[in-house]
Amino acid sequence: MLAVLRNRSYRHLFAAQVVALVGTGLATVALGLLAYDLAGPDAGSVLGTALAIKMAAYVTIAPAVGALADGLPRKALMLSADLTRAGVALLLPFVDQVWQVYVLVFVLQSASAAFTPAFQAVVPEVLPEERDYTRALSMSRLAYDLESLFSPALAAVLLSVITYDGLFTGTALGFLASAALVVSAVLPPARRVRAGDARARAAAGTRLFRTVPALRALLALDLAVAAASATVTVNTVVYVRGFLDLPTGAVPLALGAYGAGSMAVALVLPRLLDRVPDRTVMVRGAALLVVVFAALGALTGSGGAGGDWRWAALLALWAAFGAACAMVLTPTGRLIRRAAPAEARTAAFAAHFSLSHGCWLLTYPLAGLLGATAGLGWAVAALGSITLGAALAAVRLWPAPPPPPLPGLPAGHPHPARGRGVRPGRRRRHGTLTDGARARP
Repeated sequence: MLAVLRNRSYRHLFAAQVVALVGTGLATVALGLLAYDLAGPDAGSVLGTALAIKMAAYVTIAPAVGALADGLPRKALMLSADLTRAGVALLLPFVDQVWQVYVLVFVLQSASAAFTPAFQAVVPEVLPEERDYTRALSMSRLAYDLESLFSPALAAVLLSVITYDGLFTGTALGFLASAALVVSAVLPPARRVRAGDARARAAAGTRLFRTVPALRALLALDLAVAAASATVTVNTVVYVRGFLDLPTGAVPLALGAYGAGSMAVALVLPRLLDRVPDRTVMVRGAALLVVVFAALGALTGSGGAGGDWRWAALLALWAAFGAACAMVLTPTGRLIRRAAPAEARTAAFAAHFSLSHGCWLLTYPLAGLLGATAGLGWAVAALGSITLGAALAAVRLWPAPPPPPLPGLPAGHPHPARGRGVRPGRRRRHGTLTDGARARP
């Protein structure tokens, strides 16, 4: 899997992604603690609203940028986004009102909505072979897992010597390092794009997700992942500080458990995806999310502080959430790459970025508001129900392929188990069915 790092351009892009995500991870921890300082027990509601604003920026900004990105200088676009994000991170320590958090989050995430689709679309151009691109997708998943695992651990260490305000400085440094690495990478040249062509590509990207069965199912799977990740991102601080009455340093450890589960799966998926269809891996990941929500509901109903087993159980469930989300998310780029022609690939990635984050736009405020007003149990029940419905919808929207022909039969020949008069799973043997009933002549 590491062989793809021999490509200099991809190596620099991957390093940029890693350092930016580490900085983002520090900001996630710091933002949760800032929300708790500003709002106390209502921190989940504040954080959920802030994250909903983030998703609104993604949904509105990404399609427009994605449609135009092919005609813009790639380096200039990503560099401007990184510098904007670094500037916002430096302002966050001076926030003392909730509305200020919301404004700065919108600006920061608007810059991310410009950066991420351009980054996602340039990687398959740098690595045109599907085998290399599959490895790059797993590397990208590992980068996100490093953000979930290493950043909270680093935050826990830093919080022992500094206040959480200092974590925002680390965020700014991460974005500045990302900008420097993007500048040093050799990227394909931008193509000339007319405004009308850009609008057509934006519409074509969205149209793909309406017409291709696998991509329609992908959006349902995105909703299941959004429900799980919203539970972790929004309510971890509430579970740790309120439900279990643990100290501040336990918050990054819980987030790190989520990253550890995701990383463990991402390490084995490249070889698995060489043998197992994407659909099988992704649908089973969604089924695992349903199971974990059921277990989390049982834990939430067991009572609050008291008993080390609840803390251990929470860590295990967060790790399982991470593993299941990685099963769904890692093959996503392969599906989009296969479905979109090269000239519409950036728009397709932007459309997915926007549509998938629309799912988070729903689940983030739902997790925060239900947790703050009705209690964690109702939040788990609602988001678990959404996950179950999304998983069932994905199975229906993305039918399993027919079984391969038996050896010696030509392609397209009907499988004997599906022949007339024989139900699937039963075979004729010497004129009779395998259960002893006589076959029809």
